[in-house]
Amino acid sequence: MTEVPHEHGRNQERGRSMVPWLVTALVVLLAGGVLYLAHRGSQQAQALAEQSRVAAEEAANRARDAEAARVQLAEKLAAVESERTKLATEKEQLSSEKEQLSQTVQEQEAELAKLKATYDDLQDKMKAEIANGAIKLSQAEGRIQVDLVDKVLFDSGDASISTRGQEVLTRLGGVLAKVEDKFIQVSGHTDDSPPSQKLQGTFPTNWELSVARAVNVVRFLQEKGGVPARRLVAAGYGEMRPVSANSTPQGRARNRRIEVLLMPDLPSKRNPTTVKRALADSTTPKSAVKPAKGTK
Repeated sequence: MTEVPHEHGRNQERGRSMVPWLVTALVVLLAGGVLYLAHRGSQQAQALAEQSRVAAEEAANRARDAEAARVQLAEKLAAVESERTKLATEKEQLSSEKEQLSQTVQEQEAELAKLKATYDDLQDKMKAEIANGAIKLSQAEGRIQVDLVDKVLFDSGDASISTRGQEVLTRLGGVLAKVEDKFIQVSGHTDDSPPSQKLQGTFPTNWELSVARAVNVVRFLQEKGGVPARRLVAAGYGEMRPVSANSTPQGRARNRRIEVLLMPDLPSKRNPTTVKRALADSTTPKSAVKPAKGTK
């Protein structure tokens, strides 16, 4: 019975000696757990950091792509707006051109209608002279031309208008006075025979004779026919513009004539003074257009 307490004491002593080892083991285990947990936490933190970095890069890439898409879309919108503006301008121009074309067509149709009315009126007023060949009436390119042989208006070799000529010009003036949008050029023409010695004192050459006849017709149309002077032009061509050969009496008779030419004029686009000057410079030979000395 005395040995039991002794064994019990040795057991207690052995137990007390193992406590430090157990504490140490426990500390080691705890330290290992802490290190493991710390290491694992670090790995997780690194993983999260990597994920955050990747996510940030992806977000930046998406932002750059979105900005590039926005810029591209803005450029396309600007191009579309520019094209729309261009098309709108072209549409406006086409509309304006269409209106101008329509107005031009209407003006041309109105001009043709007035031209036909004038032509028909001349035919009616001059039908007797047209029938016997004393007057020739023609129409082309918006112009009307009345050719009168000299014997209808003048005595042989004279520039004074005969009684018959006054009656013819009165009827002609009645038509021309109603024409408001045309210039009227009266041109004198002769054959190639020079004036007789009796007439050469008054008309040294055919220039003077043709000019004097044209001016006298213009004066009559203005003073007796009521045609406004601003629309009248006188020109003399002498024998320089024949319409037939001067080798026959019939040809010379055709060349001795007065031409009355009605030329279109739009007042809004032309200056009457300028047109008269241009006509005189471009179509009239270098001769005087005032009445020759001794004419009426």
